[in-house]
Amino acid sequence: MSLQSVRDFFASQAPDIEIIELNQSTATVALAAAAHNVEPGQIAKTLSLKIKDEVILIVAKGDARLDNKKLKSTFGAKARMLSSDEVVMITGHPVGGVCPFGLENPLTVYCDVSLKRYQEVLPAAGAIHSAVRISPERMAQLTAATWVDVCQS
Repeated sequence: MSLQSVRDFFASQAPDIEIIELNQSTATVALAAAAHNVEPGQIAKTLSLKIKDEVILIVAKGDARLDNKKLKSTFGAKARMLSSDEVVMITGHPVGGVCPFGLENPLTVYCDVSLKRYQEVLPAAGAIHSAVRISPERMAQLTAATWVDVCQS
């Protein structure tokens, strides 16, 4: 269902964007980078976090690490990663296929500025073997994301 919700999202919001489906898993940054023949940073990973009582998504370049001080400074509280079960229940996407498109529940999306070094990034598309090629700016626009700086430099 998750891949279908992403298909539906792009059909209505950006029909020009094609979902890439591969035969092998792209569930990790390393697997996705190898499968798509791009550097790990071009894989746009979507992190599911709980801050206070709100669940948010942060999309960052694949090889970036969150900076806890920047996170706390930006959001005013400590963040906690969601468990695998929480991720599936809240986003509707399996771990390894989480993306900011076609979500089960409306969530606030943030894009880390680390993505801006690339003209094109590859976020997952709701399944562990799917992705899309998209510019960071277009992804932010389609998901009504806010740009933040919350990763280590």
